[in-house]
Amino acid sequence: MNSEAPAFKIKTANLPVLQLHIITPDLPLLKKALALRLNQTPDFFASTPIVLELSAIAESDPSLDFSALVAFMRKHGMCAAGVSGGSEKQRAAAVQSGLGLFPAAFVRNPSKRETDPSLAAPAALLHAQPELPGIAAEITPEVISVQPETPKESPRTTVQTVIRPTLVIDKPVRTGQSIYAEGADLVLLAIANAGSELIADGDIHVYAPLRGKAIAGAHGNAAARIFVHKLEAELLSIAGCFKVFEDGIPEEVRGKAAQIHLEGTRLVIEALPG
Repeated sequence: MNSEAPAFKIKTANLPVLQLHIITPDLPLLKKALALRLNQTPDFFASTPIVLELSAIAESDPSLDFSALVAFMRKHGMCAAGVSGGSEKQRAAAVQSGLGLFPAAFVRNPSKRETDPSLAAPAALLHAQPELPGIAAEITPEVISVQPETPKESPRTTVQTVIRPTLVIDKPVRTGQSIYAEGADLVLLAIANAGSELIADGDIHVYAPLRGKAIAGAHGNAAARIFVHKLEAELLSIAGCFKVFEDGIPEEVRGKAAQIHLEGTRLVIEALPG
């Protein structure tokens, strides 16, 4: 009997990745815009897997030249892992260029504020959402006999509380280190150094200086927030909407306690009192 240990194992994984939303199939224009961003933040995308999101150009013709785009990205240290969205023709062309296929749509966290119209994002920025089951249905009238001297108790609304687990880290997060709180909130009690990465499907709380990247709502929870004791971050992101501080952090929040949240697709940074 062969007692050698297996050479490999195959396991499923649920990993957050950056998405590059392609807005135009015009490759020269796209390369020019990417080069401009890379000149501003040359190390931001280094060795980071990136998914090309094609929903905004799904109806475009001609198709994007994926081989040329991947070669350009590789030349600048970017790692294209695959595509999501797009037309069948575009997805087939991407596969021929050696790219993988990612699901075209993700179900976002149902706990977000569905009645808030500001959370509706343009299709070019967010994945299409699956239609939620309707709450309006055809109602059959029913006659109910009620004694007038017997008051009816007002109906009570049951509120379901969503409780997420919390990952607590009490040691500094070093440069190049990545912490991911899958399906949970992330609480960091020590510094997050420049070049580090904090990722959570829920909220992120940093009770020390934040000098790296913070990515909350990694799987689409637009209600997620980031709270930080001292804001010195390289990047902030919630539900795929991110901000890179090429020109530095605004003076009114730089080095201060702050909270970050979404208003529609706009990332809002507010100083906390005290």
